Amino acid sequence: MAGGDLADGGKTADELGAYVCFADEAGQALSPPRGRTWARRGARPQVKVHVRRRGRVNVLGAACFRPGGGRARFVYRLLTWRGRKGERKSFGLREYRVFLTALHQQLRAPVVLVWDNINVHKTPELTEWMERQEWLRVFHLPRYAPELNAVEGVWSLLKRSIVNFLLAGLDELEALVRSRLKQIQYRPDAIIGCLTETGLTFAPP
Repeated sequence: MAGGDLADGGKTADELGAYVCFADEAGQALSPPRGRTWARRGARPQVKVHVRRRGRVNVLGAACFRPGGGRARFVYRLLTWRGRKGERKSFGLREYRVFLTALHQQLRAPVVLVWDNINVHKTPELTEWMERQEWLRVFHLPRYAPELNAVEGVWSLLKRSIVNFLLAGLDELEALVRSRLKQIQYRPDAIIGCLTETGLTFAPP
């Protein structure tokens, strides 16, 4: 990949038959993203609903590409936080391990993981676990560089597809997010477009 040497022991990701997977987390509360709609001039449409504002649906996802060609893939995992006492609010060590293991099994190939370098991604426990996985290589993006992470484009597609929703609870929100992500999974051209927007290309080191 231009700008970085995604290689292992002299072999590129292509030669290893690996997928290069851009991963990140996103979240959506019951307050919808705002979008444009139709209305009479000077009469902004307003709909009042009473919902429980506490809680959110978190998504851990990876946009996956094979340098040698092939269908782009998107794999994700949901974590719904309902605001209950003692409930996990975000992804942690266990969730990362489960997700990455499932990602490897679903792709049936080695994984070159590319994600940001926030503290939770670089804890000693997670780093030690990842180093023990022979099928996994990890590369951290520079600080404050979301424009280089292809999965950010997937989150943009998701947000645009759920603007102005009217939902009464987290179960409905979870179903909506799952449905929209499922649609994105069936659009490999859109996933490739997310990589194109980063300006990164696969090339021999």
